[in-house]
Amino acid sequence: MRDFLSRSIQTTIIFLVVGGILFLAFGGYFGRASTLFSGSLLGIQEWVSVRYLAIQDFLTAPRESATLIRRNAELEAEVARLQAEVITLEQKVAETDVLSALVDFSTANPENTYMAAAVIGQDPSPFLHYVIINRGSNDGIQRGMPIVTDQGLVGRVDAVIANAARVMLITDPASAVNIRLQNSKTDAMLLGSLTGDLSLDMISQDATVEAGDVVLTSGLGGGYPPDIVVGQIVNVRKLDYELFQQATVQPVVDFTRLQIVLVITNFRAIDITPLIPETVP
Repeated sequence: MRDFLSRSIQTTIIFLVVGGILFLAFGGYFGRASTLFSGSLLGIQEWVSVRYLAIQDFLTAPRESATLIRRNAELEAEVARLQAEVITLEQKVAETDVLSALVDFSTANPENTYMAAAVIGQDPSPFLHYVIINRGSNDGIQRGMPIVTDQGLVGRVDAVIANAARVMLITDPASAVNIRLQNSKTDAMLLGSLTGDLSLDMISQDATVEAGDVVLTSGLGGGYPPDIVVGQIVNVRKLDYELFQQATVQPVVDFTRLQIVLVITNFRAIDITPLIPETVP
């Protein structure tokens, strides 16, 4: 009897508890508690997630940094390679333009025979003005042959070996070129200098010389063929008590940017020095 009464009481208590819970649930009394519990759970989850990601970044950062460094090095190498290709292509375009201009020049001046040559060296001395070209006696180059570009006169061959030649520029202190002024038909002498400047001497006092006059080779003296453009007069110096006028000349050739030149191979310089009478002191 006592066991039966005890079980009845337990069953009654369980029913009352379940019924109370159902009553509270259907009455909405668990909503606030559920919200508080859910919020606390989400906060804990967010805290754990942030720490987990931080730990993951800390552990994977060295590997990613190494990957980024390697990738950056690869990209820098690729950029350097592309820049080198661009420079090479620009040089080829420039050479093509120069060769095209030289072909046009040789076509416009068919009276001469030309051979193209590349400039492979320049003078290291401040007192000499010359360049080295990659053509020599094996190519038929001889001392005294004039050198030109599509712009005008460069100089002439001064020394020759089998596969190269030295070209003395018209700016060299030892250079002297017989010229004429296109407008006034006046002859004069073009002289180089230590500084590379060009000047005209032996200009007749009677000649009308002005800035801008074109200077051409005259062909006198046997050193150069006639009518090769040399430059333009920049200024003129004329004094009544002097025998001749003098002038400064701006060359048409940019001697600092010589890359490819033309050798006039059908011209042979003539040394007329032995034919000039010696002056009696």
